[in-house]
Amino acid sequence: MKAKSPILEIKKLSICLKKNPTEKIVDNVSFKVFENEIFGIIGESGSGKSLISMSILKLLDMKTFLVSGNIEFEGKNLLEIDNSNIRNIRGNKIAMVFQEPMTALNPTMKIGKQIIESYKTHFSNNLIEIENKINFLLKKTGLNGINNLNEKYPHQISGGQQQRVMLIMALSCSPKILITDEPTTALDVTIQKEIILILKELQKTEKLSIIFISHDLSLVKKFSERLLILKKGRIIEQGKNKIIFSSPKEKYTRELISLHYKNIQKKFSDNKNQKILSVKNLYKYYSTSKSLFSNKNDFCALKNLNFDVFEGETLGVIGESGSGKSTLSNILLKVCNSDSGNVYYKKNEISKLNGKKLDEFRNQVQAIFQDPSASLNPNQTVEKILSEGIRYHKILESKNEIKSRVIELLDNVNLDESYLERYPHQLSGGQKQRLCIARAISLNPKLIICDEAVSALDISTQNTIIKLLNKLKKQLKLSYLFITHDLSVARLIADRILVLKKGEIVELSTAEKIFKSPKNRYTKKLISALDF
Repeated sequence: MKAKSPILEIKKLSICLKKNPTEKIVDNVSFKVFENEIFGIIGESGSGKSLISMSILKLLDMKTFLVSGNIEFEGKNLLEIDNSNIRNIRGNKIAMVFQEPMTALNPTMKIGKQIIESYKTHFSNNLIEIENKINFLLKKTGLNGINNLNEKYPHQISGGQQQRVMLIMALSCSPKILITDEPTTALDVTIQKEIILILKELQKTEKLSIIFISHDLSLVKKFSERLLILKKGRIIEQGKNKIIFSSPKEKYTRELISLHYKNIQKKFSDNKNQKILSVKNLYKYYSTSKSLFSNKNDFCALKNLNFDVFEGETLGVIGESGSGKSTLSNILLKVCNSDSGNVYYKKNEISKLNGKKLDEFRNQVQAIFQDPSASLNPNQTVEKILSEGIRYHKILESKNEIKSRVIELLDNVNLDESYLERYPHQLSGGQKQRLCIARAISLNPKLIICDEAVSALDISTQNTIIKLLNKLKKQLKLSYLFITHDLSVARLIADRILVLKKGEIVELSTAEKIFKSPKNRYTKKLISALDF
């Protein structure tokens, strides 16, 4: 039987910074991708996964990086192709879906126009053919049910919906290879399942090769045929999926798999602590009218929410994209107001807070957002980002004390003093999110609203951060409202879990009861999706 020929072959790929050429951040990496296969790349944040994917399409800034080795595609070394010819390969033959969709979508252009422009560039000028393919993919990705999607801007849809739009645009040219860099990070488990099934179907029908980059071992195990495991830019192990998961050779691989299978059971005792946050009869409406003068609010984003958060507890908020999770966090943080109902922080109605009391509220209630790139100032160093709040709220005033506190915060999130002078663009996605977590705890808050706070982190870093959050909760008597689409994460950290569906609470109970004996059909569906 004739051996398969690879469609893409990476040979001895090495990447380093020009300012530090002796330290390789990708070191002698070699692998092959065959036609019509799904090849997984697993690695922690900072392992070099994204650098490898970006080097394939020559997307790295060559003023910053030195790249050596071969990337062979259709008989050519892509590293040696000039910019005009690489543009013919990008999108047309090798497409890519990035980790952070909000940074890839044009914030000033409506969704419909962005999708159409992508198809006109890569597909054809046959508008009927373009429309048919777009409608097919909209239906496949579950976006066809969103009212006026074409008229919305990226910031008006959820992170999960943004990622699905990016997937539709990437498939516009029917590429031979699709590189997916954490494509389901921002999606809840049911939508993850749908996207994975769509990709698997496309892989077969279109003879598509997929490079699936992820920190999520559960997804890679179910999705890929062969995989490669990276650590600090070096290959630890690679081979067939089944062999690696059943009999891993390397210690690091065994540790990752052990973390994947580890099931931490939490027992929740009746909470007799005081309420730190109370939500009463909360409603939020949005207008879907195209008229600027219409006052019609015909979409109910949140409907009659009632719940409490107690001192020292973590309340998990679970729901699919579009369930109202982010709208809820925005109201609790006073980013926007509710249309009716009340929110109380320590018995004070937050809608009436102003002046000094409002400053105190913003000091004591902090947030960790889903997209770290959008919440960090690109022009500030790590030290400046972490010290800014400490200075503003006058928690510490001495320069030496502030710097010591900043170094301590970095240590808390597994970063060291060498990061002080770095800028956000010099950090990986996981490192950016850990920086956001460090900033949130810098002001010694009482309540932290975590909006997908660990979704961008690999599984081992997720566990580290969750352990840190649990430790801080006990030491500082912190409370968390932990918003996530990842039920496995909620199980590790939440004492109680609130399940949202289309803006309504369908179930609220202890984490143990939710997972052992869910009552609502929707909750059962979410939990069953974990086992697909």
